[in-house]
Amino acid sequence: MEISPIGSNNVLFEGSGHRPSRIQQIRSSFARACKDISWALTTASDGVQDWTPFVLVVCYFVFSVCIYMVAPSRVMKVFWFFYLMTNTYIASATVIEALMSIGPYHTAKKAAAKVAAKNWVFPTSDTDIQKLDIIIVAYLPNEQDIILDRVYYMLEKVVYPRDKLCINVLYNTPYPIEPLESELHDLALKHPELRVIKVPNSKSKADNINYYCSLDTGADVSAIYDCDHYPHPYGPRWAMERLTSDKSIDIVQGRCVVFNADSNLMTAMIAIEFDKIYAVSHPGRSAMFDFGLFCGSNGYWRTPLLRELKMDETMLTEDIDSALRAFGHGANAVHDLNVVSFELAPTTWPAFWKQRLRWSQGWVQASFRHFNLVWSHSEVEGKHRSFTQRFGLLSILAIRESSYYLISQYLCLVFSIVITDFPKSGAELYKLVFFQYPVAWWLFILR
Repeated sequence: MEISPIGSNNVLFEGSGHRPSRIQQIRSSFARACKDISWALTTASDGVQDWTPFVLVVCYFVFSVCIYMVAPSRVMKVFWFFYLMTNTYIASATVIEALMSIGPYHTAKKAAAKVAAKNWVFPTSDTDIQKLDIIIVAYLPNEQDIILDRVYYMLEKVVYPRDKLCINVLYNTPYPIEPLESELHDLALKHPELRVIKVPNSKSKADNINYYCSLDTGADVSAIYDCDHYPHPYGPRWAMERLTSDKSIDIVQGRCVVFNADSNLMTAMIAIEFDKIYAVSHPGRSAMFDFGLFCGSNGYWRTPLLRELKMDETMLTEDIDSALRAFGHGANAVHDLNVVSFELAPTTWPAFWKQRLRWSQGWVQASFRHFNLVWSHSEVEGKHRSFTQRFGLLSILAIRESSYYLISQYLCLVFSIVITDFPKSGAELYKLVFFQYPVAWWLFILR
């Protein structure tokens, strides 16, 4: 073939035998321009979505501080009293929860010592224990680096009769991720107790769980785990012992422990927070108000109940929503400190911000949706909510939930006083923060 010299009008384009027409060049340029515009719009939209909440929070604090700077002294006194009263209630409730959690702690410790003394032989025999499905829910693009490790851990470390156990990996992904997906499905062929399902048309954890609920697996109990969790080898057995021995229990919520606490200061603080929540607050509040809540992961449901309630994919925190719907349905949820699972805490501030933003919005959404449980009758005939349970719901959904915003307002109030009347000594600062008004002395003594 004769090669045309550079600059010739007869240059052959690679992959074609002729020069593109003017119309084809225009179409190609237009397609590239549309692609670039689409990318720019998507990037800008993602940026707006990521930064808008942060900007709104900053505006919230600035606006609140400015309002307090111009507010009359009498109004400031009312706000101060209201904020301190709410904080006093929360502090008192926290102390009572801590005291009430001592009982569940000793019960769990005693049960663990008893089983350990028998060389980890549990009261229920392997033949009598119920069938268990462990559900691992994963969004594959985010968890592609850890999912195989978690599946191998479940297969090798969990101590449970293999003929009574099925590990279900339900994942969704907007695009194929190979060879990972093939490796997961090949692993399922080698292990009969493993089932791997790519959930069609799924966009969320709720969709994955709801797809599982459409399957007839024959399991008596279904355990829900996020992909980053390592259940304690005996964790599933402890939960199943609780459900087998007490037929009145419908849900067992375990304790979640952060295992990357030494990554940085933030993960260390989150680890302390999780210990306070799962080892103190949840069991203490359950003992105080006579009901527990499913917390999203390391939770064991009786399968018929899970299939009946399912998850609401429209909710930001579908786990809290399902927990409150289960309570409204008359389900009995308990917290067991021996059902331990280890999970990852966010290691960066952006990841932490996104997690807590979703939790905050989800709790507000669920609180508004289910606040009527405080006064309404039970949906199930024969099930009645006691006054203690109703007050517990009021405490969780109204007082506790609003306390976070009131604490932020208290911070704004103090900051406004610092700006307008900056303390000139340590004693003045101490008086400003703690004892600005005489009523603060009484609240301090009470707390």
